[in-house]
Amino acid sequence: MSENNLFDMFKDEFSGVEFQPLVIKNDKDGEYLRIIREEREKNLSPFAFRTADTRGRLKPEEPCIIRTAFERDMGRIIFSQSFRRLRHKTQVFFNPLNDHICSRIEHVIYVNYIATIIGRALNLNTDLIQAIAMGHDIGHAPFGHSGERALDKCMRSVDPEAFFEHEQQSLRVLDVLEEHSKGNYGLNISFEVRDGIVSHCGETYDERSLTPKRDKTTESIVNKGKKDRTAPATLEGCVVRFADKIAYVGRDMEDALRAGFINNEYLPSEVKNRLGNTNAEVINTLVGDIIHNSLDKDEIRMSDATFEAMNEFLKRNVEQIYLSKKIMTYEKSVTTTVEALFEAFMEASEDIEKSLMSTSKVIRDFANFIVEHPDKDATNLRKTADYISGMTDTFCTQCFEQLFRI
Repeated sequence: MSENNLFDMFKDEFSGVEFQPLVIKNDKDGEYLRIIREEREKNLSPFAFRTADTRGRLKPEEPCIIRTAFERDMGRIIFSQSFRRLRHKTQVFFNPLNDHICSRIEHVIYVNYIATIIGRALNLNTDLIQAIAMGHDIGHAPFGHSGERALDKCMRSVDPEAFFEHEQQSLRVLDVLEEHSKGNYGLNISFEVRDGIVSHCGETYDERSLTPKRDKTTESIVNKGKKDRTAPATLEGCVVRFADKIAYVGRDMEDALRAGFINNEYLPSEVKNRLGNTNAEVINTLVGDIIHNSLDKDEIRMSDATFEAMNEFLKRNVEQIYLSKKIMTYEKSVTTTVEALFEAFMEASEDIEKSLMSTSKVIRDFANFIVEHPDKDATNLRKTADYISGMTDTFCTQCFEQLFRI
């Protein structure tokens, strides 16, 4: 019997059923799910952040019946276009032909996993941890930190007070630039997630412990200055900041080995004896050390010996990988690419009407971005930085070639 015949047979019964696509949205189910969520969080660590205590969103919204505020935030982040573009952005090694070399989106996934393991062991709010972790690099420039440095230099050449750092740009993407729905910009993320993202900096090599700075304000995170390394407002944010370092310290070594930058004798014996000789061993040691030293404490801490070993590891990565001849040579080409696009776009921004009629599609696309930019009060300098920082490595290279190929 076909489906149509079944509907014909029971048409009277079907016609009496009211179609309710949001049938879950009723007071009884809402109250039941609220009780379950609150009971789950009652047993968290006394130092954990309770979702019910959130300072909320920039624009008030009706709560979701099924998801917590932080689960909802993570959904908005991972479904965004900016998040998708991370799979074509550099972590350390530029434009790798080897598919096993880490990309920016893989790094984000590793941070999420490591931070969740630590947070769960410390009985913290893992919904908050995951939202921060998945969004922490969403505003990263193309070509990793090389692209970030080049864009920062370009901005300062126009305005000495201006700067570019991916932490602040990630918050700007979430607050201003990402389109939530047609013509509706900004994802309206909760304060605690926004704070964790703008405060996540994993390039602080002198931190052996972090204590939450819970008196931070919305003003302080929006107007965060250059090289401001203030601790996050929650213990969960502190976990993500440590996880960021843990995720890349051993993985960058693993990628460098695979790419032929270094050999198996890379690490000094004192570091290998303390942390291990592989990325897996390093992660296991660092995660275990943090959990052991942070249990039942209002801080995230490493033991002194493990901290010293990790710091030596990080310094070795800087000297042998990040400042290696191959990386520095490629960084010159990255700087050339970013600087050339920046100059072309800044010139185009001076006469948008003319740029909209340009024979170059690259310039026309940029001009349309300026016209449709959601932050009408932003300077052309900031809008240009927004455009370039949103590019993938591939798109950035294509724009350069189309503009400057002879």
